[in-house]
Order: sequence, then structure tokens, then C-alpha cells
Amino acid sequence: MSNHLQVLDYIIIAIFLFFSIYFGFRYSKKQNSTRSYFAANGRIPSWAIGFSILSTLISSITFLAYPGEGYSSNWILLVQGLMVPIVLLAMIWFIVPLYRKVIGLSTYEYFEKRFGSFVRYYSSLGFVFAHFSKMGTVFFLLALALSNLTGVNTIAIISVIGVVIIILALFGGIEAVIWLDVIQGFMLFACGIACLVIILYSVHGGPATVWDVAQSTGHTGFGPYDINFKKLTFIVMAINGIFYGIQKYGTDQTIVQRYLTAKSDRSAIKASLMGVFLLVPVWALFMFIGTALFVYHTQNPLPAGIKPDAVFPYFIINNIPTGVVGLIIASLISAAVCSLGADLNCLAAVGVEDYYKQIFPNRSDKQYLKAGKWIVVLAGIASLLIAALYLKAGDEGVLGIVFTLYAIFSGGIAGIFLLGLFSERANKQGVTIGIIACVLFTAYAVLTSTKMGSGKEKFILLDFGEYNFNHNKLMLGVYSHFIVIGVGYVASLFFPKPVLDQKLLFKGWLKVKREENVASAA
Repeated sequence: MSNHLQVLDYIIIAIFLFFSIYFGFRYSKKQNSTRSYFAANGRIPSWAIGFSILSTLISSITFLAYPGEGYSSNWILLVQGLMVPIVLLAMIWFIVPLYRKVIGLSTYEYFEKRFGSFVRYYSSLGFVFAHFSKMGTVFFLLALALSNLTGVNTIAIISVIGVVIIILALFGGIEAVIWLDVIQGFMLFACGIACLVIILYSVHGGPATVWDVAQSTGHTGFGPYDINFKKLTFIVMAINGIFYGIQKYGTDQTIVQRYLTAKSDRSAIKASLMGVFLLVPVWALFMFIGTALFVYHTQNPLPAGIKPDAVFPYFIINNIPTGVVGLIIASLISAAVCSLGADLNCLAAVGVEDYYKQIFPNRSDKQYLKAGKWIVVLAGIASLLIAALYLKAGDEGVLGIVFTLYAIFSGGIAGIFLLGLFSERANKQGVTIGIIACVLFTAYAVLTSTKMGSGKEKFILLDFGEYNFNHNKLMLGVYSHFIVIGVGYVASLFFPKPVLDQKLLFKGWLKVKREENVASAA
């Protein structure tokens, strides 16, 4: 890939990097307590939180992997995202007040209040593993894109961007991240639309040709639609998307922590709805960019050796005017900076609340804040090291890898949450047994379906022949939740019924709402 970045492009990129650092220092004076550092003292307006939710769920994965998937296949991997609004509309009304009433900073405090400390540590570790794998992927994709665009060594790119992200999260806390998210959301959407328009009108025949060719070659639609759990089908992605939505908006620290930054329950609900209804069009936009690129490159063949995830950067560097390229690259970096900055802050919140405070109780808030900042630095360095593991993305593409890792690390956490919320009978002993069953099943499924080696030398880690797990790996995240729900509930029947604070249950929320309605009617 040729490098035609000009001085203007580099100036724009440098300005953005310095601007990100400025944001970190700009809000550093306000970060004098853990509540301010992790929850902005609940002073963020709903519209800004909505953009922040949008930005924390989009990153270089959205910017590169979605176009890569749209280029190489159809829109099936978008189905997961399309399920999220459905899930959110069903549950956001009681999830927000639940968390704002019963937890301090960590989402997983709810799990301890409902099922004990073991479940809290298990669910928080699931979050940590899932987000470290995601952060490594974001860094990998960013380095891949920028290396192709600029010719700069990938290690140098990762190091520079990593330092900027750590500075932003370390000094500015969640407040700096959220306000930078607002700017980044506008940048990403504007750059995406501009790129799509340029691609559409770079094709001979324009948008009509793009649609006709994409349809005739199977690059539109969400199929295959057959009921088959052994391969990637619409039903697999739809079911997976439902549980993804429950886990993301019901148990994920990066989202729940946003609820806590809002001024009120109503503001947090409004922000969540705004974020997700902006998110789906952004995902669809970048997926369709990949579709349009496929049609463009049927008329303008790519050089050999360019992976699907690098097709969009190749188009940018060779077809976008100087200056605009700099803005697009700045937007790409911004997507990663905001997403990873939020991840570091949330990992630090979990580290302080779920681990440091348990090991070192009765310390001052100042000491906990200092510990949180150290966790930001260490987590940032660790995510840079993990990025090295993704230097070879494999044939299935990075987006497929991300979804697979998320399914593996989901660990039945959404199932635990649903049991805790809707089953008054479920208790900590039964759920613990359900978690053990889930871990054993996940280990069996991964070991009997994962091949190692290369070429003809590939072998399955644990080969049980016809009893190997042969369903699509995305179903792991679904089956793990069902196992926790089924085994956890049945096992709970063999132990005493727990004595619960009704505020931890869905029916407790319903009771409160009825009482409020009666009071307002009177």
C-alpha cells in the first residue's frame, strides 16, 4: 500500500493527539475522589452520556472490522447489534433504577448482594478477561490500519497511542473520557458518511450499481436463514444478540458505570436509549461501507495480499484527498482512544471496588483513588502486550474473533443476572453449582472444537470424536447462560430459600412502581 500522507495530514493527527492529552489534564483538577474519578459525581447531562455510550461501544473494531466483514461477506454479523434495541427497550426501565439504588461503583456488587462473594468475583473476572481481549483487538486493528496508512512501525504506533490513552484515563477520569466521546461521536459519524458517499460515487454506475452488484453476489441480507446451530446463521446471531444485549446493558461495567454518571434515573434511561439508537445506524453504516468497497474493487481489483480488514484503509489512502485523510485517521484514532480510555477507567473501578477494597478495607478514599490510577497504568500496559497476540488475525476475520472471545468469556453471566432478577428461589449455593457446570461445559466445548497447528498438521486439543462440540462457537455464549439458569435453579431447590432484599428483584421494582403510581394518582 503506497503512502501519500502529506504534512497537513500529520499535523491534523498530531493536533488530535495533543487535544486528547489536553482533555486529560483539563479535567484532572476535578479528580479528587473515587466518586468523581469513576462516576463524575453524577453531573453529566443525558445527551453527553448517550454519545459516550455510543463511543464506548464503537472503536477501531467498528471502523475497520465492520467494513472488512461487509467486504468479504453479507451483513449477518450485524444481526447481533440489531437485537440490542429490542432487549434495551424491554429492560432499561428497571435496570437503571436497580443499579443506581443498590450498588456503589461496581456492577458486580449487585451479584454479591444477591448470591455472595464468589459470584461477584466470578462475574467481575469474566468482565476483566473479556475486556482485555477486546482491548488487545482494538490496539491490533488500530496498529494494522495506521501501519498501512502511514508506513510507520506497528510497535511504535501502539506505543504512542497507548501512552495517549493512558494519560487521558489516568488524569482525566471518566469525565474527560465522556466529553471526548461526544466529539469523537460526531467525528466518526461524519467521516463515515463522507467515506460512503465518496465510495458510492467512485463506482461506475453509482449507488444503483452498488446495490445491484451487491445483491447479485450475495453481499446483502442476513442469511443463511435455516435453523442450524452448527454454522453461522441468522438464528445463531439473533439468539446470541439477545444475550449480548442483556449482558452488555445489564452486567457490563462500561455501560452500568455510565448509569451512575447521570443526574437522575430518568436521565440515565434517556441516555441509554439515545446511545443504542445512534449505535445501530453507525454499525450499519460501516458494514455498508464494506459492501460498497466490494463492488468498487470488482471494478478496481486490489493488489494481492490485502486482508479484508485492511481494505478500507487501502481505499482511504489511495482515494481520499489530502487533509480529509488526516481527519479520517484522527477519527479512527479517536474511536480507539475513547473506547480504550473508558475501558481502562472501568477496569480500574472494578479493580478498586471488587478487589483492592476487599484486600485492604478501611483505607482512605485518597488511597483508593491512588490505587485506581495505578490500575489504569498497569491495565493500559497489559492491553498493549496483549495486542501482540493478535498480530495474526486468522482467516475468519477480526470481528469473528471478537464475537467468539466474547462468547467464551461471557461465562453465563447474563444467566446469573436473569436468575438473580427474576427468581426469588435461586440462592448462592445453587448458582455456584450452575457456574461450575458452566465452566466445565465451556472447557469441554473449547477444547473439543479448537484446532492447533498449521496446514495438514492441525489437531484438536481434546478429541472425543463424534462427541466433540460441533456447534458454532458463538452459541457457547448462549448455552453457557442456559446452563447457569437451568442447573442453578434446579440446584437451588436442594438448599433453603434465601431471605432477600426485595429491591434486588424485578418484582420488587414492580411493587415500588405500583406504589408510586398510587401515590401520584392520589
